[in-house]
Amino acid sequence: MVPDADGALRTVSTAADRRVSYAEYGDPDGTPVLFLHGTPGSHVLGGLFDPEATRAGVRLLAPDRPGYGRSTPWPTRTLADTAAFVTPVLDDAGVDVAGVVGFSGGGPHALALAATRPARIERVDVVAGAPPPSLDHRPPTAQRLLATLATVAPPLLRGLFGVQAWVADRLPPRTVVAQYTTTTDPADLPDDVVERVRRDFVAAFAHHRHGAVTEFDLLDRAWDVSPSRIDVPVHLWHGDRDANAPLAGARHLRERVPTADLTVLDGADHLSTLLRSRTPVLDGQRAAPTGGE
Repeated sequence: MVPDADGALRTVSTAADRRVSYAEYGDPDGTPVLFLHGTPGSHVLGGLFDPEATRAGVRLLAPDRPGYGRSTPWPTRTLADTAAFVTPVLDDAGVDVAGVVGFSGGGPHALALAATRPARIERVDVVAGAPPPSLDHRPPTAQRLLATLATVAPPLLRGLFGVQAWVADRLPPRTVVAQYTTTTDPADLPDDVVERVRRDFVAAFAHHRHGAVTEFDLLDRAWDVSPSRIDVPVHLWHGDRDANAPLAGARHLRERVPTADLTVLDGADHLSTLLRSRTPVLDGQRAAPTGGE
């Protein structure tokens, strides 16, 4: 185990001599649930769920996807490869079947995991998730720019992320949080939330710059897994003021996933959707899925 700001960070080996790191939060004897961070992001964001996971009786496993944190980069991976770096985490944790929560760019990975390894996944919660590009007719301008740079100039984008991480490590935390909020004033957020979001961004690029570059490229391309193949319960949580991942994409995605329900959070932007959905998401993971729009 490697010492980490959130406790012990475990690292497991996968194929091709790659490594995947993950942290645990919540109740160590609770219902196992995977938490897949955003793009960019790291296991650090899983700490936002720690008190609620303890209350709900959930054991939260939060891996760093390849190229983030201490996990080995895998520039050629696609969504269909998600199980290759997630199932070793489940195996290392001694978990046969788990739920999965995917936030933002982690949402497509959560759905891919359910589509390709349904025997290992009981329920999926996608929070402010990114939809397939074929379903999202109006992606935000900033995301289109990042996807273009990831495709045509990946070294330039890696350098840009390195500069952003350096700046984020030195600026006041609320400056970093502003990129995740449009309707929420960062000044109104609790200090611990603001600091964790900043640390998550910095940790994402602490050892590599490849993870976000890889994902901005692959999430802009046609998915190589079909949402229509998913047969485990799926619940989509989305804010109607989300400028990072507009609600229209979630509505289209619900129509493509045969088992999906959608809950729309009034007045919620990208980050506040994550914060406001924590309790119902974990309660739903602990018990039977309920709800809908």
